Amino acid sequence: MLPALPVSSEYSQTVKMLAVLEQWESASGLHINNNEKYFWLLFIKLALDVAVFYACSPKRYIFFFSVCSLSIVLADFLLTFFMGIVWFLGAEGPSTCFLLGRASAVYGVIPLPMMFLGFLDYCLQDTCLGNRSVLCKLLKNAILTVLVWMAAFAYSFGFFHSELAQLDTMSGTKAMVCKVEKSTAVTVIILGLFSVTFLSMLPFCSGISQWVKEADQIYETLEEKQKMTSDLPFTSTWSPNFETTSKEEKPLEKKVCLRPPLWFSLMLGFLIFWMPYLVVTVSCLLCGFAVPAHISVNLLWLECTNSFLAGLTFWVKSKIRGPYVHLPDNVCSWQIYWHLSKGTIQPDVPIAVLNPTKTNRNALLFV
Repeated sequence: MLPALPVSSEYSQTVKMLAVLEQWESASGLHINNNEKYFWLLFIKLALDVAVFYACSPKRYIFFFSVCSLSIVLADFLLTFFMGIVWFLGAEGPSTCFLLGRASAVYGVIPLPMMFLGFLDYCLQDTCLGNRSVLCKLLKNAILTVLVWMAAFAYSFGFFHSELAQLDTMSGTKAMVCKVEKSTAVTVIILGLFSVTFLSMLPFCSGISQWVKEADQIYETLEEKQKMTSDLPFTSTWSPNFETTSKEEKPLEKKVCLRPPLWFSLMLGFLIFWMPYLVVTVSCLLCGFAVPAHISVNLLWLECTNSFLAGLTFWVKSKIRGPYVHLPDNVCSWQIYWHLSKGTIQPDVPIAVLNPTKTNRNALLFV
């Protein structure tokens, strides 16, 4: 006999979120099982995470966040697979409640440890502790990721309790419900990132469009320079790790326009890519859409947080190392916006490339 839950404001304040597993209409006798809907919801999330993984996540597992991204994709696959089995076998509510309740508890715990360890991993790059072999870094990241998931599973079995209950509504509809967790950390992080980016834009609104166009021109200039250099007959390609001694990387003597400060230039690179995601997510939160943790903790959130932490690390380390900080490839072009702030590359200046086909090797080919 399932415990009946009365419809009252007191109960709505004590339970964070309820997953409706089955419903009965007293008048018509209609019975609805929601296992199929939960399966397709998890399947859509898995497909979205796979797409984001291949589009945004760098496949360099020497970084902790890269291993975390892979682990979330694998966890989504396992959760979707087991939910498909529950739906296919036509299992009753206890199986669905156990699966969704534990999954929400596990996913709700992992955001903060992943953020802390990922940020610590970025901070230790370019230090003696970070200068280890690729195999050591891979093993370290894999072990830490497994430990995070194990701690989350231990929490879900030790501190989170979810049982089936029957909910009777005033309209005569009965529902079998199960408590699930929501991720407060994800909500706070999304609202915080949106507030920081929005407030930082206000003092610089007049120059944003011009800076974005100039950043695009700088990207095209560097891309053309790399292409021209790679086409030379001798083996010499342009690399962003080249020392900051070339002419293009010295500050321009002539200012074309007011340069943004470095912190805002990097923030601009972040919000150009991630502002649409933040706006949509914050809009859903303000509209009161309740999302359990096993849905809200996804790769879009992880990669957005990853970009912000990578940009923060780049900003701190670039004061010493310039734009050549050893961070993974990211959807935000930090080096482009560093040059935008420093004015070290002028897009309309011809690119000088050494032409070895001439007898005089000191001749310059201007493009």
